[in-house]
Amino acid sequence: MQCVICKHGQTHPGTVTVTLERDNCIVILKGVPAEVCENCGEYYLSESVTGKVLHRAEAAVSNGTEVEIVRYAA
Repeated sequence: MQCVICKHGQTHPGTVTVTLERDNCIVILKGVPAEVCENCGEYYLSESVTGKVLHRAEAAVSNGTEVEIVRYAA
């Protein structure tokens, strides 16, 4: 697909690091599958991957975690 940010690059399957922050909690997930723009590096997560990422982040916030760094697991 064409990148909606830069309008020049095409996206290709790859992996990214996603960093989320809410309140006093930072969650970093490494190796998250995504479509990545070859030109600007913008990434797009599928609906199912987004759900898993948000679920993991919500669990960290609920547990009172300050910083959590994990490898994404499908």
